Amino acid sequence: MSNDNGPEFLGKNPDGSNPGSRTNNDPDLQLAVNREGQVLAMEELAETEGSKAPTRSAPKMSFGRWATQLGWRHAVAIIAVLFALFPILYIINVALNPVGSLSASCPPSKTGISALTCLAPSTVDFSNFTAIFNDPLKPFGTWFANTLTLALVVSFLSTLMSAAGAFAFSRLRFKGRRPGLLALVLLQMFPQILAITAIFILMTSIKEVFPLFGLGSVWGLLLIYLGGSLGVNTYLMKGFFDTIPVEIDESAKIDGASHVRIFFGLVLRLALPVLVVVFFVTFTFIFNELAIARVLLPDLRDTTLAVGLNTYVSGNLQEWGKFAAGALISAIPMLLVFGITQKYLVTGLTSGAVKG
Repeated sequence: MSNDNGPEFLGKNPDGSNPGSRTNNDPDLQLAVNREGQVLAMEELAETEGSKAPTRSAPKMSFGRWATQLGWRHAVAIIAVLFALFPILYIINVALNPVGSLSASCPPSKTGISALTCLAPSTVDFSNFTAIFNDPLKPFGTWFANTLTLALVVSFLSTLMSAAGAFAFSRLRFKGRRPGLLALVLLQMFPQILAITAIFILMTSIKEVFPLFGLGSVWGLLLIYLGGSLGVNTYLMKGFFDTIPVEIDESAKIDGASHVRIFFGLVLRLALPVLVVVFFVTFTFIFNELAIARVLLPDLRDTTLAVGLNTYVSGNLQEWGKFAAGALISAIPMLLVFGITQKYLVTGLTSGAVKG
């Protein structure tokens, strides 16, 4: 049996306490308590002194020093922003102007600084926007659909095919690898406009056999765009793939992964920044291309945005209001794609240029 004083079979200390117990008179216990109290007191004192310490404010910079160190940077930035916003504000003014001419948007009496007030539209009229969608001879909706389809399909297929080619040049060793890579670089020296005559003759011959992919066909233009964008995209992505450690591929091969699984499961995930860059660059080029599309799609009822919008200002009757309205609408997909891909653009471009 036991009680509050401890088991009966244990002896008592001379002072009557149980063995192993400490009393208030224990010097070790009192020393520990004193030390703990000192630590708490020092912490409280430090907090009190810290709260009472006066806060020092940063010294004020003189205007001359601010202007020489920081002010000129702000001035340059403001000028750059105004320079970039000027054409945007002006085209918005022209699009909302029912007259539909460049000169009518700003009267001749306003010159110099006063002409900047013309950037704000005096009247808001959406007649130009409704006119481009209600013209049966110039179907803006068909142009927009053709261009968006071409840009998305070509960008996706070109990115995938260029990635496959870049993976082969970067990881595989085969006969003709270096001459093939050199040929890709040399082909970029010649602009595509030099091949327009050859492309026209080729597409005319294809139309006699496969009308779906011949002259005057959107799908035929898609094939031309796809072939023309593979070279530069492959070379750009090859430089990025060279920066990915080869040890990742080797470890995957030890686990039994094939080249296809390594490509789709590992390399493409690690190369996401350059994939986004290639997609954005290709999308921008296809969306704004004019020369080849004008030759291969001459029919205004089934052409692209660049060719269609050019007809508003290339004839005797220049309809700048409709041109401006169509340009504003066509800028929406570009803004959306840029907003989605902007965080990968800098990383993809700089990483692909480090090693090639």
